Amino acid sequence: MTTPEEALWSPRPLGRPQPGATEKVRVVEVGPRDGLQAEQQPLPSAVKRELCERLWYAGAQSVEITSFVPPGWVPQLADAAELTAALSFPQSTRSIALVPNLHGLERARAAGYREVSAVASCTESFARANLNATAEEAFERVGQIVAAARPAGIPVRGYLSMSFGDPWEGHTSPEKAGEFAARLHRLGCSTVAISDTIGTATPQHTKDVLAAAAAAGLPVEATALHMHDTYGLALTNVYAALEEGVTEFDSSIGGLGRCPYAPGAAGNLATEDLVWMLEGLGVDTGLDLDLLADTSGWISGHLGRRSPSRVVRAFSARAAHRRITDPDTT
Repeated sequence: MTTPEEALWSPRPLGRPQPGATEKVRVVEVGPRDGLQAEQQPLPSAVKRELCERLWYAGAQSVEITSFVPPGWVPQLADAAELTAALSFPQSTRSIALVPNLHGLERARAAGYREVSAVASCTESFARANLNATAEEAFERVGQIVAAARPAGIPVRGYLSMSFGDPWEGHTSPEKAGEFAARLHRLGCSTVAISDTIGTATPQHTKDVLAAAAAAGLPVEATALHMHDTYGLALTNVYAALEEGVTEFDSSIGGLGRCPYAPGAAGNLATEDLVWMLEGLGVDTGLDLDLLADTSGWISGHLGRRSPSRVVRAFSARAAHRRITDPDTT
């Protein structure tokens, strides 16, 4: 029989599949790219390489590795080609590079990537600040990338930024976000990651945007969700999306990443926290929660700060408790 103390420090969530519920989801790990691009000081390529290898060892099947943007735009990822050359990609995994334009696509292809991502925006302000283009020009660029990638058999994953709100323009209407998301799919994006770039979404807002996207023609099987956790609702929004049939979710190890154009915005949804909740729902992710927590603590050490992941903090507290109650524990 499990004692109350053992239950308190149990390392695994208790869960079982629900009748008719989603049984498996795809978790797209964006920490190496979206997470690290927000750091003030670039990490050494060797650390980035080990991060990717740790994620693969933990079971990550879909990882966004880096971005082929001009070094002056994102100096934290200026080593994209060097990092990629140092990696040995597991054949069964999905490795993705973000590209801003056709030149970025050619660099990614030359580096060996067989899938890329591209960004459009719901708002003019974000497009000009982050993409150095109008919103319409950003969509045109995505279309050009898709047209050039398709003959080579390279799928393009489309990000739709500011799908829920913008720091300059306020809330984004569900109808606008839904139509723009469907437009990315019509352009040829294999998956559209509807993105809560500044973390303002709520569960009903999430459902409204997904409903508007479906009504505009975006199939649920081509829909992904990219949540930030500014107000602590990222997991709740994922749960709402699960109820609408979404089965692909972005997350970042240790909650790395933030939007530099949104003051106060928190990082991405932490992968460990997402996996804890999904396991508790009986949903298969293929990811090893203990290895993810170890990786989160490891990368936080390299960054010189404590991981914001609640799972990591709970696991660390559990380990500390065991060291106190059982000094022989290693």
